[in-house]
Amino acid sequence: MSAPDDAMSRVRRKRMEIFAFLFLTAVVMPVLAVGTVGSYGLGVWIYQMFAGPPGPPPSPH
Repeated sequence: MSAPDDAMSRVRRKRMEIFAFLFLTAVVMPVLAVGTVGSYGLGVWIYQMFAGPPGPPPSPH
């Protein structure tokens, strides 16, 4: 009697693993990528507000 329950739990587990994989690849990873790039850009922007834009120093003429 436990064989059908075991088969159903395997099917359910496989379905949940597929759902978890799709959730990670379609939702979590893009959010992490956008958050990482966005926070780096924000950090550079804030740094440049205090240190000035990159480039050679102005000429002393």
